[in-house]
Amino acid sequence: MTHVNSTAVDGNRVLRAADLEMILGEFSMQEICGMDEAGRGPLAGPVSAAAVILPADFEIGMLDDSKAMSPSAREKAYGAIINGAADWAIGFSTVGEIGSMNILGASLLAMRRAFACLSLRPKLVLVDGNQLPWREGDFPPMNAVVKGDSLVPSIMAASILAKVARDRVMDRLDVIEPECGFARHKGYPTLAHRRAIKKTGPSLWARPGFRLHDEG
Repeated sequence: MTHVNSTAVDGNRVLRAADLEMILGEFSMQEICGMDEAGRGPLAGPVSAAAVILPADFEIGMLDDSKAMSPSAREKAYGAIINGAADWAIGFSTVGEIGSMNILGASLLAMRRAFACLSLRPKLVLVDGNQLPWREGDFPPMNAVVKGDSLVPSIMAASILAKVARDRVMDRLDVIEPECGFARHKGYPTLAHRRAIKKTGPSLWARPGFRLHDEG
């Protein structure tokens, strides 16, 4: 493997842009696992993560950062990924785990769970952001990629799987607690969500320790 320089951020290896370009030229898509999470910002519900290995012939034109896609585009891409990926898996961390270890720790735990469910073992793992779910030595080499969900196809795919999977969970929770409006805001701190909390109190899936400011 070609030597790759990286910038240390809080002890993690964050790829520089030039090195990312070199890696994407050196490894085939099926040798790279992309990982991303969804749901770090909400006041309620679990956090999700996905790990995806794409085949060389996957139609990457449909992929993007999940946050930049419409719900219908995400759903279409989700179906294409789960049916066409070389391997994929989704992991979650619960509200209780978020409360006990903080949202970052729970997000990284969800990533580890997703990766553990893969059948294939990639030669390299690329993770969106600047944090890694494990340290070098126990697993394949890994690097963080800032804004990787808009740069690396397999991370984009992971972003989409994690987002759609979590949204579907929140839709199910909405059936149980319709007064919370989870189907609309997915647990994010929108004005409507904050007003619902003030009116009915925190939901059964509220994350511990959130602050509810007066929203009028």
